[in-house]
Amino acid sequence: MTWGLILANVAIFLAYYPGAASDRALGMIFAEYGMIPARSLAGQDWETLVTSMFLHGNWLHLGGNMLFLWIYGDNLEDTLGHLRFLLFYLVSGLAAAALHILPDPMSLAPMVGASGAIAGVMGGYLLLFPRAKIDVFLFFIIFFRIIPVPAWIVLGIWLILQLYSSFAISAEASGVAYFAHLGGFAAGVVLLLPLWLRRGGRRFWARTEGHPPHPEAHYPFEKSRIPRVGR
Repeated sequence: MTWGLILANVAIFLAYYPGAASDRALGMIFAEYGMIPARSLAGQDWETLVTSMFLHGNWLHLGGNMLFLWIYGDNLEDTLGHLRFLLFYLVSGLAAAALHILPDPMSLAPMVGASGAIAGVMGGYLLLFPRAKIDVFLFFIIFFRIIPVPAWIVLGIWLILQLYSSFAISAEASGVAYFAHLGGFAAGVVLLLPLWLRRGGRRFWARTEGHPPHPEAHYPFEKSRIPRVGR
């Protein structure tokens, strides 16, 4: 299902973005299929609560969202099962839209993007696998290295940035729906809290050591053929 969601997002993006002749044409698509708070509160175009999750503003917006879905989605899908994961993803996206509406319910600016639903995936991942290692690729001129960083640090920093930005920068000024990210993340934690408790809560963490059930990743360029020598 994770790969299916990625393919669906990419296919829909390719169906409209390359053919959009101008920003105005792109804006018309977003006005038609994006989630507009004032319209949703008026009981109009409720289908856009779902269609908006599959629209993206540009290549970077799409690529960043799909990367995060690919990183965090598969382990959560293995835990929940395919259909329950899809339902979890969509409900997280709906919760993200609800919190986005809250601070400015009369806004006419369309919200698009899968980031609210993906934030839910990230929240659920943090609850179940807080000590999972997220591989961070560092590159500086000719030096590069992959550093595994615990998920609670990566996602904790992300969450702090969203909290700060949601109050310091308006969504319309930044073009980023920070409140949607917070709503999706909170929904992901709340939705998976019963599962975490059924599996033992802290005892579940003790059994799994906070890691998902998959082997550690290895990369072909990790080991250098150049021998280490002393001074």
